[in-house]
Amino acid sequence: MKNRAIPLVDLSKFTHGTPKQREAFVAELGQAFHEIGFVRVINHGISKQLIDDFYRSSRAFFALPVEVKRKYEVPGLAGQRGYTSFGKEHAKQSKVADLKEFFQIGQEVRNGNVPSEHYPPNVAVAEKPEFLRLGRELYENFEKSGGQLLRAIAIHLGLGEGYFEQHIDLGNSILRAIFYPPITEEPASAIRAEQHEDINLITLLVGASAGGLQVLTKDNEWLEVVPEQDEIVINVGDMLQRLTNNYLKSTTHRVVNPPRAEWHNPRLSIPFFLHPRSDMDLTCLPSCVTAEQPLTYPPITAGEYLNERLREIGLKK
Repeated sequence: MKNRAIPLVDLSKFTHGTPKQREAFVAELGQAFHEIGFVRVINHGISKQLIDDFYRSSRAFFALPVEVKRKYEVPGLAGQRGYTSFGKEHAKQSKVADLKEFFQIGQEVRNGNVPSEHYPPNVAVAEKPEFLRLGRELYENFEKSGGQLLRAIAIHLGLGEGYFEQHIDLGNSILRAIFYPPITEEPASAIRAEQHEDINLITLLVGASAGGLQVLTKDNEWLEVVPEQDEIVINVGDMLQRLTNNYLKSTTHRVVNPPRAEWHNPRLSIPFFLHPRSDMDLTCLPSCVTAEQPLTYPPITAGEYLNERLREIGLKK
């Protein structure tokens, strides 16, 4: 099954549309996040040139020798900044490492109104100085588009359009460049990324350099998702699912290995994990707790939940 089953929405109808177009966008996005947890977005406001430039720069970084890349691996940061070498991360239910390496760029706080321990400095790569610069520019673009999507979701949930703004302003979001190297021998049991759910509020993903992303449907079928050139794919993360007491769906997804004839092809993927500030209260919204849908989760903050999940996936000890 191909990705035409993933609904397509036009963000410009929310950001620049008539009241009727905005209302229709909110309904479409809300329905998609409730029923499937995934949506494809066009007219998202992120420059294709910037995306292409960051892809090029990411490829150049991952092509560096392993010993050079490892200079940018920072002990004690649970992979939250800089490089994480091949085979370190696994899905929470798995003990087998995914077939990937990655580099993470995070929030930069300049005005001192968020404790700096939440935001370690980003890691500049001496050999590729444009890598961090382009990554930070793309990060800020993703923040802006993600914020608009959350405004629409807040309206859908009856919270008021600005509900998420104070929580995501200087939030703990992450831009991750993921490189899946060519497969050179039969993997024992690993795939490029084992089935999992994302931790954050929403994830924004620009098209990967190769296929492999699959989403688990309500009918327990794997649906292949391949963003078209001008689309980004957005999915609900566990924090938003938790906040809405499972009304919005954090859908299981994975990245499968290509057919053997294509093992020589690497894969590069650029997701943006939109997180709130660590002090956001993820207690289920009272409006999402009903007799038919009783309270599912105990109270927790976003920071506590993130730490719990980083331990489960092997990045934090």
